[in-house]
Amino acid sequence: MEPASEESYVKWFEDIGMRDVPEVGGKNASLGELTTSLRSAGVMVPDGFATTSGAYRKFLAANGLETVISHSISELRSGRLSLRETGHAIRDSMLAGEFPAGLIESIRQNYRRLGERAGQERLAVAVRSSATAEDLPDASFAGQQETFLNISGESALLDACRRCFASLFTDRAISYREIKGFGHLDVALSIGVQRMVRSDVGASGVMFSIDTESGFPQSVVISAAWGLGETVVQGTINPDKYQVFKPLLDNPALVPVIERSVGSKERKMIYRLGGTVSTRMVETTDKERRATVLQDLDIIKLARWAVSVENHYGRPMDMEWAKDGITGELFMVQARPETVQAQQSGTLFRMYHLGQEGRVLASGAAVGNSIAVGPVCIIRDAKDIEAFVDGAILVTRMTDPDWVPVMKRAAGIVTDHGGPTSHAAIVSRELGVPAVVGTGDGTDALAGREVVTLSCAEGEEGHVYDGMLDFDVEEVDTGSLATTRTDIMVNIASPAAAFSWWRLPAAGVGLARMEFIINNLIRVHPMALIHPELVMDDAESAVIEQLTRDYTSPEEYFVSVLATGIAKIAAPFHPKPVVVRLSDFKSNEYGHLVGGSFFEHPEENPMLGFRGASRYYNKRYREAFALECRAVKRAREVIGFSNVIVMVPFCRTVDEADKVLNAMSENGLVRGEQGLRIYMMCEIPSNVVLAEQFARRFDGFSIGSNDLTQLVLGVDRDSEQLAGLFDERDEAVTTMISEVIGKAHAAGIRIGICGQGPSNHPDFAEFLVREGIDSISLNPDTFIRTVPLIAAAEKHVNRPDPV
Repeated sequence: MEPASEESYVKWFEDIGMRDVPEVGGKNASLGELTTSLRSAGVMVPDGFATTSGAYRKFLAANGLETVISHSISELRSGRLSLRETGHAIRDSMLAGEFPAGLIESIRQNYRRLGERAGQERLAVAVRSSATAEDLPDASFAGQQETFLNISGESALLDACRRCFASLFTDRAISYREIKGFGHLDVALSIGVQRMVRSDVGASGVMFSIDTESGFPQSVVISAAWGLGETVVQGTINPDKYQVFKPLLDNPALVPVIERSVGSKERKMIYRLGGTVSTRMVETTDKERRATVLQDLDIIKLARWAVSVENHYGRPMDMEWAKDGITGELFMVQARPETVQAQQSGTLFRMYHLGQEGRVLASGAAVGNSIAVGPVCIIRDAKDIEAFVDGAILVTRMTDPDWVPVMKRAAGIVTDHGGPTSHAAIVSRELGVPAVVGTGDGTDALAGREVVTLSCAEGEEGHVYDGMLDFDVEEVDTGSLATTRTDIMVNIASPAAAFSWWRLPAAGVGLARMEFIINNLIRVHPMALIHPELVMDDAESAVIEQLTRDYTSPEEYFVSVLATGIAKIAAPFHPKPVVVRLSDFKSNEYGHLVGGSFFEHPEENPMLGFRGASRYYNKRYREAFALECRAVKRAREVIGFSNVIVMVPFCRTVDEADKVLNAMSENGLVRGEQGLRIYMMCEIPSNVVLAEQFARRFDGFSIGSNDLTQLVLGVDRDSEQLAGLFDERDEAVTTMISEVIGKAHAAGIRIGICGQGPSNHPDFAEFLVREGIDSISLNPDTFIRTVPLIAAAEKHVNRPDPV
């Protein structure tokens, strides 16, 4: 216990909790809460203490600063002083202030005690500001006050404490309190003094217990970089990003990491030995830039901590962590409420749709899900922010808290540096301003452009388009949708976009196309990864080397990227079924992949050629098919998404079905084992004619109405001249569909349809309902308008419950 004279000035983390926010501020109260309440969950917090609000007010009173503050704010509100002049006047007065004798001795004695606990006389500490009104559930003071790292010795500590007090009146902090309506003298500042974790030779970052873009509540998002964590918080580098699926964390046999993205991590912050500045920025090595900062064991540990913290607080949380590069230990160094997505409705959301295509000028991580149009305003330095034009697209290298007053006036924001958890991203979300961050070259690419369209409505990647593009906004309340007997599912192509649709009350994913993941994320023909020596083009070989160099083998690159892509599509809909269709590239489409021309033969009619099931057992592709099977097996059994169902496309004959099932079995995918279900696309007339035989081999059918219509009517579905003849409502096609639905039900298996016919044609939807279809899978953007059509059709049709 501290001497009585010090009790009003200092409290140790183990003696405080969230009840003490008025005395030690949100940040320090949170550190105390983590220390006292989450130690049993394994959460480690560096030791430390906090000065109290009483200490701050004692400092103000001893130096007559209340009068200085009140007068300066009055001058600001009257317009006689600018924001910059006001902040400068108050800070100068505070920096000139002297610590009262009791307070200065209290800080010194407790710093010595902290050093004794750590076994170090001149212990390096982090000195953090903690305002008594910060990190509230409805307001984030992200970065409003200062943090000083690697502070050693009593003199340096006292200087840092004085600067912390003064940082309560930075221009950005004054502006923010004015906006939020906080009284400047009602807010006090506590100083946290915490043992430094040697993350300067390790790593650090931030994490959220909710997906910060979509609001999906079952994901932990971790950002990681080498060195001290200020680079991630401030957005000065593009960090690694990892996502973990929370519901599977309880199973120690699983590794539910659903995304691993390697950031460029061009620089890192480390300690500076000697001098008045305690840290410095250095360039990272090529090896550091290429490597993942965290391995799976650390990713999983951090994710479990995030869940423990969220459960303790009862709300989504925003956290900071650090890894000691000497001991290898992980520490939680901050936790505060997430203030944006946690307040969003679980049923109400807006969908933005671009109405036309445009030329992409810059791309980066999308922040928000909206679209903005405006003139370009490039500002490279904070000293020039007064030149910003209200309603413009702010384009800059990066932002820090000094930029907040201008960010709220922007229609959209573009930065060269930073990731989804950078300062620019966090503040943009809170302000509701869409941003594209980490473009790399946005300030150069947009130079000279007058008006641009900024789109964050196309998944995790945001784009800046040249010119003013048309777009529309659709507001949707999924809670008002009618319920249907028919299962309404969604078609999902992109893992990046999957989280955008978690609010839809879908019965699962009726179609996830594997070839989309291969084409957009893997980019290389799988046979070129197995036999790179057969790729005779130097440029293409270089691309393959670049993409795969950080994996144990090119094959592992394919399996890892495909498995995590499947998992990310499955996550928002878990534990509902997610039907993943095995690759169905045509030879011309495969040929366009990197290295593809060396493995594909030209065909006169690729639509009817070497595609779908015929590839899987053929010697020209079966090695690649083995990789597909390994990826599915990893997604189901290692990552943990056993709700994934595999679907075989374009299976022409019963004999071919047997060959494919044997090939799958040889590669570890055995129907019935580990709960594996295997479906077949019903898209060829032979599938309908011999449906009873196919039904004995598969657990379900999914009607591919496009190919079935094409093959029943003999109409090329891509022909503009024959477009008038292509109609899935033609009697020949509906007769086929009716027949196969009846046969599937007679065999006791499920049957659904994936396509836009029910969305485009209400009479076709009613036909499907009348025939007893078990499920209809739609593109997500048509889900809302189609569900009422299905519900209306069901009212007019008496039909048995689905299988």
